Amino acid sequence: MIQKFFILCSGADTHILETCSEGEKNKYAGIGATVFFTALMAFIAASYALYTVFDNVYSAIFFGFLWGLLIFNLDRFIVSTLKKRDHFGKELLQASPRIVLAIIIAVVISKPLEMKIFEKEINQVLLEQKNSLTLANKDQIALQYQPAIEELNTQIAALKNEVVEKERSTNALYDTYIAEAEGRQGTQLIGKGPVYKEKREKHDASLADLQALRNTNTDKIAAAEAEIDRLNTTYQLAVTNSQPIIDGFDGLMARINALSELPWFPSFFIFLLFLAIETSPILVKLLAPKGPYDLKIEEEESIVATWVAQKVNERKHILATDTALNHKIYSEIAEEEAIFAYKKQKAEELMRLQADSFHKLQVKNL
Repeated sequence: MIQKFFILCSGADTHILETCSEGEKNKYAGIGATVFFTALMAFIAASYALYTVFDNVYSAIFFGFLWGLLIFNLDRFIVSTLKKRDHFGKELLQASPRIVLAIIIAVVISKPLEMKIFEKEINQVLLEQKNSLTLANKDQIALQYQPAIEELNTQIAALKNEVVEKERSTNALYDTYIAEAEGRQGTQLIGKGPVYKEKREKHDASLADLQALRNTNTDKIAAAEAEIDRLNTTYQLAVTNSQPIIDGFDGLMARINALSELPWFPSFFIFLLFLAIETSPILVKLLAPKGPYDLKIEEEESIVATWVAQKVNERKHILATDTALNHKIYSEIAEEEAIFAYKKQKAEELMRLQADSFHKLQVKNL
């Protein structure tokens, strides 16, 4: 039962193969088993690859099954259409397009399985990439808000410096009128004279201006700090909203790119393994000597080709004979007087009818 199933997978003609030896049946059962298990590996690989895309087991299995059927049909077609000939060069030339197709299929099958085999290493590469993307994302978003925040900080520093400068000038006026009262500077007279009062009034006016400046700049600083807090909140919100996109950066293309950053040697040998599996049925057909099955297939094809050639040749002779007979028959008919007189009579009747019809039409139009 299993042998029959694998022979069916090989695409061989079961009716012809039944007349062959057991060894010939085993050869084609082995070829069919290779085709079947290659399709099975394609199903597993495609299901995993599609799972990374859809994140849904049922969808991945469904489309993976369709992909496995496609690979099975392609491999079965490749093996069944590869015919043994008496010249190896012609066989190789015939098989070359199929070998190229087998290489493409091997690449398609091996890549998803490589991603599964090296999943931990790929996850590590993706984690590093995600971290880099997170930092780069923060820097890019910060470019939208940092200039405004820096400008506000500059304004706050200028407002604070303005208050400090006013405090310094007010303190200087304070020291001046105290020194005048103590007789250390100015008139150098101890006591609160007119000069003292003038300097004291300047200090008091400056002190009042300082207090007003403090109140005004405090309000401005508070407004600027509130704007900075708003910008920082907006910045953090933008970073938070964009982070899920970075966290989801683990799709099929991202994993293939991450796989390409790993050492190529193990990945290359996995590809060679699948290439060997995929091309093994073709290589077996190429390298194996012409067996009884191949001879019987060639005989069947020869019988059909001969039968078709006979039919074509027969139809050509029938056509030539029929043409010659028709020419002879119509030549003899053309020479008979009765046929001529009958044809002439009918032609005259037709011309009379045409003339009468034309006359009636002209009379009607008058």
